[in-house]
Amino acid sequence: MTKTKVVQVSAIDMTQVKLLNELNKASMDNGFEVHCVSSSGEYVREILDEGFIFHPINIDRKINPIRNIISLVNMYKLFKRLKPEIVHVHTPIAAVLGRIASKMAGVPNIIYTAHGFYFHDQMDSKAYKVFYNVEKYMGRFFTDYIFFQSEEDYNLAVKNHFLKESSNYLHISNGINLDHKYNYNEISEEAISNLKNKHNIKDNDLVISFIGRLVEEKGIFDLLNAIDKLDDYNLKFIIMGSLPKSERDQYSYSKIQQYMDRENIIFTGQVDNAEEYLYLSDVFCLPSYREGMPRSIIEAMSMKNAIIATDIRGSREEVVNGETGFIIDLNSSEQIAEKIKYLNSNEELLNNMKEASYLRSQKLYDEKEVIKKQLAVFDRIRNE
Repeated sequence: MTKTKVVQVSAIDMTQVKLLNELNKASMDNGFEVHCVSSSGEYVREILDEGFIFHPINIDRKINPIRNIISLVNMYKLFKRLKPEIVHVHTPIAAVLGRIASKMAGVPNIIYTAHGFYFHDQMDSKAYKVFYNVEKYMGRFFTDYIFFQSEEDYNLAVKNHFLKESSNYLHISNGINLDHKYNYNEISEEAISNLKNKHNIKDNDLVISFIGRLVEEKGIFDLLNAIDKLDDYNLKFIIMGSLPKSERDQYSYSKIQQYMDRENIIFTGQVDNAEEYLYLSDVFCLPSYREGMPRSIIEAMSMKNAIIATDIRGSREEVVNGETGFIIDLNSSEQIAEKIKYLNSNEELLNNMKEASYLRSQKLYDEKEVIKKQLAVFDRIRNE
C-alpha cells in the first residue's frame, strides 16, 4: 500500500529539527511518508538520521524577487514529481512560495501553520495593511487549512474570512517536550551544580535569564539598559543566544560588547542545554517587540520561572499578569528594572509565580497535544 506523502517546507533546515522534528516523527510513526524541504545547512544529517527524505532547495528568508522565483520554480518541479497529498508550510517567505508552488503543481491539500502573522500591532499602518492583505489573500486562494499557534491570530483570521472553507481553521497553540527535555523532575542536580560553579552563581543570587537572537527586535537592549538601573549585588543575568552574522549591524555588535566584561552578566552564546540554565533561573525576561507564540517563555515556565514579557501577541497569551509574571510595556527598561527589583524583595510572590508558571505549562503547553491536533487533520485527509 502506497504511503500518504507529507511535505514539510521551511526556509532553513534548523526549523525542521528544532520545531518540526516531533511532528515529523509522529507522522512517520503513523504511516506517513515524510519529506522535508528547506535550504541545506548543518542540520541535514540529523534530518536524514531520523529517516525523513530531505530535498535541498535554497529558500531565502527575505524578499529577493529573482532568488524567490528560483525557489518557487524548484519547489513546483519537486511537487509535480512527488505528487504529495499534503504540503505543510512554515515561516513567512517559505510559506508564501511553498503555497504558490503547491497550487501550481496541483497539490490537493495545502496547510499553513501561522507561527505568528507577520503583521502586528506595532507595525506602521501602511505596512500592516500590505502584509495583512498578503496573509488574507494567500489564505483565500492558496491555502486549504491554517493551523494557528496564537489564539489572537486564529480569531482575527476567522473573523475576516481568511479561508474559503469555514471549518478548516485550527488553533493548535504551541508546546514543548514536557516528558523529557523540559521535564523539571529529570534535570540533573550535578549538571546544575556544575553550571553554578562554572559561572560563580551563589544560592542566594536572583538569576534572570533571556533566550533569543541578540538583536533590537528581541528587546535585548532594553534588558541590558535595565541592568544599568539595578545595583543589587545578588543579581545574575544569563543571556542565551547569539548575534547572527546577517544581522550583525555595528550598533548591535558594539552595544553588546559594552556588557561582555560585566561580572554579573553571563553570555552563553547558543546552547543545547537551555533547560539547565532555565532550571537555575528564577525570572525569565523576554522584552520582545514581535512574537508569534514564543517557545522560550513556555520553556522557562516549565522550569519554574516567573516571567517578565511585553504586551504583544503570544506573550500576553502565555503569561497571566500578576499570577505567573508581569506584562510590561514595549521598550521600557524602567519597567523591567522595576519588576526585577520587586521580585527580588518579595520572595513569597516570586515563589508563587514560579509555581503558577510551572502548573500553567503542564496544563496548556504539552507538545504531544499540539501534534495530536495536527495528526487528526492529516488522518482525515488520508481517509477521504
